[in-house]
Amino acid sequence: MAKQVLKTHDSCLAGRPRTAAGVLTTYNCSGMLWSPYTPYWRQVRKMWSSELFSPKRLESFDYIRVEETRALVNGLFALSGMDLKVKDHLAVNNMNVISRIAFGKKYLDDSGVVSAEEFRSMLDEIFLLNGVLNIGDWIPWLGFMDLQGYVKRMRVVSEKFDRLLEHVIDEHKERRLLMSSSDYWAPKDMVDLLLEVAEDPSLEVKFTRSNIKAQALELIGGGTESSTVTIEWAMSELMKKPEILKKAQEELDKVIGKERWVEEKDMQNLPYIQAITKETMRMHPVAPLLVPRLAREHVKISDYDIPVGTQVIVNVWAIGRDPMSWNEPNEFRPERFLGKVVDVKGQHFELLPFGAGRRMCPGYLLGLKVIQSTLANLIHGFEWKLAGGMSEEGLDMEEIFGLSTPRKLPLNVIVEPRLPTHLYVK
Repeated sequence: MAKQVLKTHDSCLAGRPRTAAGVLTTYNCSGMLWSPYTPYWRQVRKMWSSELFSPKRLESFDYIRVEETRALVNGLFALSGMDLKVKDHLAVNNMNVISRIAFGKKYLDDSGVVSAEEFRSMLDEIFLLNGVLNIGDWIPWLGFMDLQGYVKRMRVVSEKFDRLLEHVIDEHKERRLLMSSSDYWAPKDMVDLLLEVAEDPSLEVKFTRSNIKAQALELIGGGTESSTVTIEWAMSELMKKPEILKKAQEELDKVIGKERWVEEKDMQNLPYIQAITKETMRMHPVAPLLVPRLAREHVKISDYDIPVGTQVIVNVWAIGRDPMSWNEPNEFRPERFLGKVVDVKGQHFELLPFGAGRRMCPGYLLGLKVIQSTLANLIHGFEWKLAGGMSEEGLDMEEIFGLSTPRKLPLNVIVEPRLPTHLYVK
């Protein structure tokens, strides 16, 4: 049925419902996520795939991912033997990677417009609010009452993001003026590309300042949340199954050795690390319910009539745990992917962490690069154990439901270095 929705009837079901979250948190539904299927959306989609996330563009940002991964492992090395929350360190690392790629520098620190801690809180809030069941979306005449208080919260968090994005765009425009009036040069980031697109006279639909802010918000939000949540879940599952962690480290020692860090080009030679990533995405998809689609035409799916205007929701979480598709679906077993051609690129409908079809996440390649290389280096560089003397059986695996599904309780661990000391210090 997911294949029928996302492939067979992809065009007919490519619309989006108009929700309070889309209106209030993505600049009147002008981001990729909530935008209706219109010439504007097709224009934005083309821009994301051919400009922002082209293979050449992603390759040009390799050095950023390398530098921030090194900063992450150095930070963990400095805290060896101490209790630490994995998510805090992952979030800072991923925010810095995406901030530098999207904005050109680290805006998210204590000397910038917003602190890293506040930004994490803003991201958690916006992902929660984009995934809640808001009564006003389903019973419109009750919407003005905001019975659950969600609309008020949406307005508050959107104003916080808007202040940050206004500052980012103003800085970029000043820099562009400086570049055009002198020999000053700086590498282009994604906001620079968005500003260039907005000036293109051949655009079918004019690109406004609000449109730029909507794309920038989704870049920084989606890129940070998906990687952080997935890696924390992967480490959680490895804490529950230390024998799998040991097997992964054995593969890394054999392929990489103990005298260097893992590089992105190494991933093709690390099938077990890839399998751990896929198994994590199967059991803990970032978006358990893909963003609702809206029927633009009447279609029939498995003898069900889907009238125009109907919302269609694909339950990726349930598909990933369906015993019809997976043996022992509730068991974390990366071995199930070894020797099998099942990927996360929207072609195998039993594994859809990034969706499929026209509405598939356009930034999935960047997400995979960050998740796999970061996870590999964390496994390679450290010995891991649960903090506070907790046993594997006692580790709570409860989720928080929203647009994404992070852990309800943070993963607390103690790490010890497993590579030569000189590799951790710049």
